[in-house]
Amino acid sequence: MTDTIRRHLLDMAAHIGEAQQMAILGEGNISGTLDDGRFLVKASGTRLGALKPDHLVEVEAAPFLAAMQHDTPLDDAAMKRLLLDARADADALKPSVESLFHAWLLDLPAVRYVGHTHPIAVNQILCSPRAEDFATRRLFPDQIVYCGAESVLVPYVDPGLTLAREIAQRTEAFRARTGRIPKTILLENHGLIALGAKHTDVMAALDMAEKAARVFTGAAALGGPVFMDEHHVRRIDHRPDEHYRQRMIRET
Repeated sequence: MTDTIRRHLLDMAAHIGEAQQMAILGEGNISGTLDDGRFLVKASGTRLGALKPDHLVEVEAAPFLAAMQHDTPLDDAAMKRLLLDARADADALKPSVESLFHAWLLDLPAVRYVGHTHPIAVNQILCSPRAEDFATRRLFPDQIVYCGAESVLVPYVDPGLTLAREIAQRTEAFRARTGRIPKTILLENHGLIALGAKHTDVMAALDMAEKAARVFTGAAALGGPVFMDEHHVRRIDHRPDEHYRQRMIRET
């Protein structure tokens, strides 16, 4: 099981690494659940475009989830201790500071993989006044199929515990309103998160979000964007043939 998840995560890393311009240098992180209260997550400072097997650190989810449930803030020293103590192997590299939100998202029903990137086209919008439009409106059918009918939008906050709590709060509000788990989460002035049952779900959502951002920016330069009507968005979101396409992407 662990070897399979590790292989899937390495495939994800190769796909979304520097060649895709979704994450350069030490940007971004990925994770996959192991079914026993543990998960694999990218080590801090490693490069997605050159990720190696030992750059994926096995950690316990429980300490991160417990930290999120308490109101007590963590200073930098306490955060470092939390990250190091959560490792299954004391000699492993330090896991990403974003392990907290990975732990929380992987605890959602049917979510087994999470990918977080800093893609150029998406961040152009998330660093602009148009972020809410991009999160809540849709431009074309495949954006709905792979990124969801809308995305969760999270304002910029300090990475680590504060961000994990904000993601949890905004995602729970989204679930209460829509009855669904989001496929994509947008972080203002920061980046993109995709989550899914398969690693291919995550890769598809990341790719399509970056395409949608390029279309959005180009349309804005031409006087738009012209968004799809909500009726058509709902229709695409519930079409059986679109659900079939979603299933097929998992097998390719």
